Amino acid sequence: MGQFTTALITCGSILAVILASDSGNRRITVMRIAGPTLLAVLAAAACVHSFPTAGNDTSLHLAGIGMGAICGLGATSLLTAHRDSAGGIRSTGGPGHAAVWTLLSTVQILFAYGCEHWFDASVTRFTTDYQLSGSEVLVSSLALMSLSMVTARAAVLLSRLRTVRTATAPVADRGAN
Repeated sequence: MGQFTTALITCGSILAVILASDSGNRRITVMRIAGPTLLAVLAAAACVHSFPTAGNDTSLHLAGIGMGAICGLGATSLLTAHRDSAGGIRSTGGPGHAAVWTLLSTVQILFAYGCEHWFDASVTRFTTDYQLSGSEVLVSSLALMSLSMVTARAAVLLSRLRTVRTATAPVADRGAN
């Protein structure tokens, strides 16, 4: 499976689940937090057939993980959390949140397409110059970036859940935690 197909499957499916679970005023639940992360793991496992580790491959993987974490934190920073009138904890994702996730996914997909169609000679030279294993390391790095974005989202939602729960809990409940 090529870079473009892999990026299209992983980024497209993750984007669809993120937008479906975060858009609007949604209750923060374990399934809502874990669902997209599980999907990202399954998509990466289905699309990435090897994780090259020769040369500087590990460095590129770590860079992908770092960029994914930064992008995921940035995108999820646009979610606000609050306690509703029934006592449930909810987050609100508006157009800005959806636009950032859509932009990040589109950039990944376009990069993968470009690697195969627009600048394939430059990618070959880049992987040779920097002692990378070839295009397969780019595929795995993009998959790790997507997984890292979703993991960062999960961490932010868990943090928001805990913060709202602690900040708005009745005085009698605070001693029980």
